Amino acid sequence: MDNLAWHGGGPGPWVLVFPVVWGFAVVAVVAVVTVVRRTEWRGRGGGWPGRAVAGEPSPIAVLARRFAAGEIDEDEYWRRLSVLDEHFGRDPRRRKGSII
Repeated sequence: MDNLAWHGGGPGPWVLVFPVVWGFAVVAVVAVVTVVRRTEWRGRGGGWPGRAVAGEPSPIAVLARRFAAGEIDEDEYWRRLSVLDEHFGRDPRRRKGSII
């Protein structure tokens, strides 16, 4: 085992291989999770709560349409919107204060 050690004894530079390999493994796992979260879990593949199924409007869009059509009053709109926000959360792309 003299070929793996420094000439004065102790571990050689090969001892850095293991931390580097584990570092690459951690970076790879983080990258995969990030890509999956930005594609699959965000609604492009379905399965993210609060997203509309293809061809169907979201519950918040239906509520906004009913309010705009005069089917519900403003108090009922805000009450129901707060419930939907608790269950589905706001879409981060929506501006603060926008109805739709």
